[in-house]
Amino acid sequence: QVQLVESGGGVVQVGDSVRLSCTAPVHTFSSSLPGWFRRAPGKGREFVAVMGWRDASPLYADSVKGRFTISRDNAKNTVYLQMNSLKPEDTALYYCATTSFSKFGSMASSDFGTWGQGIQVTVPS
Repeated sequence: QVQLVESGGGVVQVGDSVRLSCTAPVHTFSSSLPGWFRRAPGKGREFVAVMGWRDASPLYADSVKGRFTISRDNAKNTVYLQMNSLKPEDTALYYCATTSFSKFGSMASSDFGTWGQGIQVTVPS
């Protein structure tokens, strides 16, 4: 079972930035598409972003578009989620996950087969 390990969360103030990292074994992110989901308190798992594929740009949830950026460093086998202009409603447990290339465009959590344990980001109001 592939292990995805998230890091970088914590408590941040409204308007601040934080960068989450997701590290995986070698070749994981070259053979699958990495993405991020989140689960806010009392809510279900919500799609946040997924890397682009071929000529397609990354996809983002409307709630984070323009504020969050997903990127990757293949040499470090790491995917990042840069989160800017944070709001209290961004408070959630953030998960790194991977999906197959054939499912690019899907924002359904059921299409992502490998998951990390999650990392908490808290933005107090």
